Amino acid sequence: MITCFIRYQIEPTRIDAFEHYARGWNATIPRCGADLIGYFAPHEGSATTAYGLYSLPDLAAYERYRARLRDDPLGRETFRFAQAERFIRREDRLFLRKVTGLGE
Repeated sequence: MITCFIRYQIEPTRIDAFEHYARGWNATIPRCGADLIGYFAPHEGSATTAYGLYSLPDLAAYERYRARLRDDPLGRETFRFAQAERFIRREDRLFLRKVTGLGE
């Protein structure tokens, strides 16, 4: 299992737009084949850093997920919203695998 950590640098005055964007992925990501862990918006501390996390079995599953995401109407709408509103300054993806956890 791998987890995709997306680190967003967002406009600090547009947290509401990021939250709208995140909610747009709420149904789309699972429908396209990934296990959505969640999106996290700034609350205290940095007002410019947000995160999105989802898991998949492996990188091959990620490629299939990305193909389905490109064809998903709500996914395309959510992506267009972010482009039009320009509240995301930067987006970085990192793939990690879990090595410890509760009960392990």
